[in-house]
Amino acid sequence: MTITGELLIGNKTRRGENGTLTALEAATGKALDGVFGGASAADLEEAVNLAWQAFPVYRETALEDRAAFLEKAAENILSIGDLLIERAMAESGLPRARLEGERMRTVNQLRLFAGVVREGAFQDLRFDPADATRTPPKPDLRLRKLGLGPVAVFGASNFPLAFSVAGGDTASALAAGCPVVVKAHPAHLGTSELVARAVQQAVIDCGMPEGTFSMLHDTGYDIGGALVAHPLIRAVGFTGSRRGGLALIDIAAKRDVPIPVYAEMSAINPVLLFPEALKARGREIGTAFAASLTLGAGQFCTNPGLILAVESEGLEAFKAGAVEALKDVPAQTMLTPGISKAYRDGVARLVGNGAVTRLAEGQQGDDFHGQAALFETTAASFLNDKSLHDEVFGSAGLIVRCRDPEELETVIDGLEGQLTIALHIAAGDYPAAGKLMPKLEMLAGRLLVNGFGTGVEVSPAMVHGGPYPATSDARSTSVGTLAIDRFLRPVSYQDMPADLLPKALRGQG
Repeated sequence: MTITGELLIGNKTRRGENGTLTALEAATGKALDGVFGGASAADLEEAVNLAWQAFPVYRETALEDRAAFLEKAAENILSIGDLLIERAMAESGLPRARLEGERMRTVNQLRLFAGVVREGAFQDLRFDPADATRTPPKPDLRLRKLGLGPVAVFGASNFPLAFSVAGGDTASALAAGCPVVVKAHPAHLGTSELVARAVQQAVIDCGMPEGTFSMLHDTGYDIGGALVAHPLIRAVGFTGSRRGGLALIDIAAKRDVPIPVYAEMSAINPVLLFPEALKARGREIGTAFAASLTLGAGQFCTNPGLILAVESEGLEAFKAGAVEALKDVPAQTMLTPGISKAYRDGVARLVGNGAVTRLAEGQQGDDFHGQAALFETTAASFLNDKSLHDEVFGSAGLIVRCRDPEELETVIDGLEGQLTIALHIAAGDYPAAGKLMPKLEMLAGRLLVNGFGTGVEVSPAMVHGGPYPATSDARSTSVGTLAIDRFLRPVSYQDMPADLLPKALRGQG
């Protein structure tokens, strides 16, 4: 498979003529092979219209056939081999082992949703038979969930495979019976094309209708915005910055017919350190925190950016462990020069804040490599300065020292919505933790004990979401089998002749 820089529109490929893009090597900023053509308004129109024409056919495909299509896409992605990993390494700066694991996560997500489709429970079929003897007579009612329509998916910067062209948003939308039009991330141009060609070939191999899948490049923001605004697009999946997510939400809300935007945006993923846990293993927790903070150069959605604890000897031990671990952490390649600059600017704001003390930093980096940093402030300063609540996307953490449990609870009351909250506890901390649980449940989509939020298991029981601004819709998840619900809606059929009923609703009652 070769990288051509072309757009993938339905089952065809062609060079976009609306400007050009060049992929960059993340570690150096140097241009990589390949020039990619940007999509025009006409390209977008064709892709979306093909998706709309495919929708009534694709949504009614036999479940076994749809499952086989998802599995074929997974097989095709695996068959790309080292070319995919090496290109993703160059474009993202992520190490081979991380990307090989992410490739398998991408493949396993597709296979997981194939299983969901094959089992069929996502349709939520319901049968409520008629009762003519009741007063008033009761009608025959049957219900199923079906796909919303074509879905726009925006590739993420920090997961070039698992949250990108064939990532969780695409997999769950296709599983729901929705054609997908992907807007590729400009930092992963070659990676995106390779994966998109694998999905496109699966469409052809499995005889899915043309338009089931397309991928476009955008030289700016116009095509992405127009994709969300297009009247035939019925939902959006997005993972990225708060600014980017809010821009798409605003476009979707101003349409003649507004549509849902499922945006996973920003979180600082607080870590609560309880007294007995700190007393027993403060230094150990500090060391583990440093590893989680710097995992992937701190560019996971779930890296822990905020530590909350009551002042104690145990907290000092935690700090000592974290400081010791961080000083030897090498500067790590960041995903793009823009992300690297934003990280350096965020760290500089903390350094320049008179209420903040810098405790530690890792080894120094250059314009393409992020230097880890750990800061500390008081609860009073944190409460008085909302800028300290902002996410610094990278390996920067902030410890908030609280005078007592009551002040810690006040800090919790002032937090925004989060993807994760981690509690480090021992048995003696259970009463205090239990008191906070109702508040924590209202703040985050996932609560975990004696660990950190990095590492999101793709599971039927996983929630990767949370109250705003972690996501735009706290009722949803972008990871796990429940992600399919974002792209479904219920339809009820009343007193419908059997010949007019969907096949899945016939034969009962």
